[in-house]
Amino acid sequence: MTEETILDIKDLTVDYDTQGLFRRLVQRVRVLENFNLQIHRGETLSVVGESGCGKTTLANSVARFKQPTAGQVYFEGRNILTMDRATFRQTRSEMQMVFQNPYNSLNPRMAVLDLVSEPLVTHEKMPRIELKNRVEELLVEVGLSAVQMDSYPHNLSGGQAQRVALARALALNPKLLLLDEPTSALDVSVQAQIINLFQNLQKKFGLTYMYISHDLGVVQHISDRIAVLYLGEIVELATRDKIFQSPQHPYTQALFSSIPVLDPDSNQERIVLEGNVPSPSDPPSGCRFHPRCPYVLDVCSVEKPAIHSVEEGHWATCHLLDKE
Repeated sequence: MTEETILDIKDLTVDYDTQGLFRRLVQRVRVLENFNLQIHRGETLSVVGESGCGKTTLANSVARFKQPTAGQVYFEGRNILTMDRATFRQTRSEMQMVFQNPYNSLNPRMAVLDLVSEPLVTHEKMPRIELKNRVEELLVEVGLSAVQMDSYPHNLSGGQAQRVALARALALNPKLLLLDEPTSALDVSVQAQIINLFQNLQKKFGLTYMYISHDLGVVQHISDRIAVLYLGEIVELATRDKIFQSPQHPYTQALFSSIPVLDPDSNQERIVLEGNVPSPSDPPSGCRFHPRCPYVLDVCSVEKPAIHSVEEGHWATCHLLDKE
């Protein structure tokens, strides 16, 4: 049985223009180049990597907050990048985004009732009393109550504010949620509550998640599959268990070796990478990871590695995987 693809990203390229004096173009920086990724209906696919690797740009491009330079993004078989505004407005209701800091995404001048009902007012004609009842239902779904309807964002804790943001995202019964580090601004205890909430809502409503995070502990708990990004490229993709048990790319190995181990008898060694992630404005030739790779070969600096299938559903891009 083949898994149904809900989001299919093909050859996505995203550039940012840096401007100087008098808005003159100084430099064009390519953050994603020929990026390809498929997300299956009902799964949680996590995108991980160091800061600056292109995770948030990926989510913003899928949501069309950032217009890509080239490529296609198919949502349920329809290319959302070629849709006119009216068509995409309807599609947007099926694909929502939850941001890292809820206070930045919630209008401080609006009460919770108006914040959560805003998508319903925009997309659906609904009497005020029905709006209020629907908002109450949504607040209950995310672990809040009608008591919070008259509150403003500054009256809410971080966890409560993120629950309000999630309730608003669920208002139009979306199929896909783009979650951009939605727990990183929260206390650890609140993080666990929000993660459990995500999982419960996914089971109840059949949601699909693209979960962006640098917290590998959370990623290990919530993911079905994991894509590892380095400098705008996927270097490894596999199911959660495969990638945690047998990472193939040296960057993945180093990244995952940083996860704290509770077993005092564990002999796991942390792999410390030297240097920082290169600037996207001047990426290395060949394999982009080669300046920091502890196993670098001569070919790595001159030739981009091919995609190697380690086993079914697990692939990586590394010259170490080349067959003799």
